[in-house]
Amino acid sequence: MKESFIAKILTFLIASLLGSTLGYTQGTLIGGPCEGCEAVFEYEKNSLSSVDTLPDFETEGEQLKISGIVYKPDGITPAENVILYVYQTNEEGIYPKKGNETGWARRHGYIRGWVKTDAEGQYTFYTQKPHFYGNEPAHIHLTILEPDGSYYYINDFRFEGDKNLTSRHTNNPAPRGGSNGIMNLSKESGLLVGQRDIILRKNIFKE
Repeated sequence: MKESFIAKILTFLIASLLGSTLGYTQGTLIGGPCEGCEAVFEYEKNSLSSVDTLPDFETEGEQLKISGIVYKPDGITPAENVILYVYQTNEEGIYPKKGNETGWARRHGYIRGWVKTDAEGQYTFYTQKPHFYGNEPAHIHLTILEPDGSYYYINDFRFEGDKNLTSRHTNNPAPRGGSNGIMNLSKESGLLVGQRDIILRKNIFKE
């Protein structure tokens, strides 16, 4: 009886620790400095899905669907329960705000969202195609949060044919996440569609 009670206590403690990890209550930044990557934790314990629609998707502009598969470091095994945090400009090239933002939304604006990969490592989000600003190509920022709490940025989502793309974007010899993030977009059912697969820890060097 006593052994059974102790076993139950141990089971409870282990489950609590696992729940804390899978609940992303704390994290460790890897791969060098990253201003604003902490925003990946700002989903406020909401129930996350592998599919999300960012604010302003239904407004006028080019509607965009981005999807892909996140793989474990072996590049073969799909990675489940990985959170992707994305934020971007609107079609005017600004990070829009409503005035009541808190946390990193005061910098990133309100066009942002979180998705969590499913059992097959899949993710999808719907948004408006962002606009470039200055000499920067249009892009969507991306932060990764792994189930063990490690988080880091990888190369932005960018788009083939953007006039501001340079060799700095296209010829990166060690792109973070396994690709330079530049996608060819096709048109499907009125949507621009792009795909990008991601390999966890690929070219993410501990510093």
